Amino acid sequence: MMAKITGIGGVFFKSSSDHAALAAWYQTHLGMPLEAFGGAILRWPDAAAADGGLTVWHVAAKDSAWFSPSTAAFMVNYRVDNLGEMLAQLRAGGVTILQGPESHENGNFAWIMDPDGNKIELWEPKAWDEKNKDG
Repeated sequence: MMAKITGIGGVFFKSSSDHAALAAWYQTHLGMPLEAFGGAILRWPDAAAADGGLTVWHVAAKDSAWFSPSTAAFMVNYRVDNLGEMLAQLRAGGVTILQGPESHENGNFAWIMDPDGNKIELWEPKAWDEKNKDG
């Protein structure tokens, strides 16, 4: 038996501007629960979603437009507890919604950009099963 990955242990990226201001933007607009060290600790068991708190991992093709208009080689998908409320809160805070909300078999999605130009996918999960395959 070989050792294997068991989950995502963290998401780390460099800010192209003021890292503290960018972290504060995430706290203000997305409710990121910042700790004293400047980062956040997110616990999946705290999620009430029917999917049980899973994390999706995927490698996109080099010519994928999925992350556009960002030029970054990554996109972080953040689980949210209520996408409708999140989008209203973002609009009230002056954040542009790039796309969404959209309903898919595994949940509801929307996309925004952070101040550094990173595209963010927001996901309100639901269990992926036969009864909701048609959205």
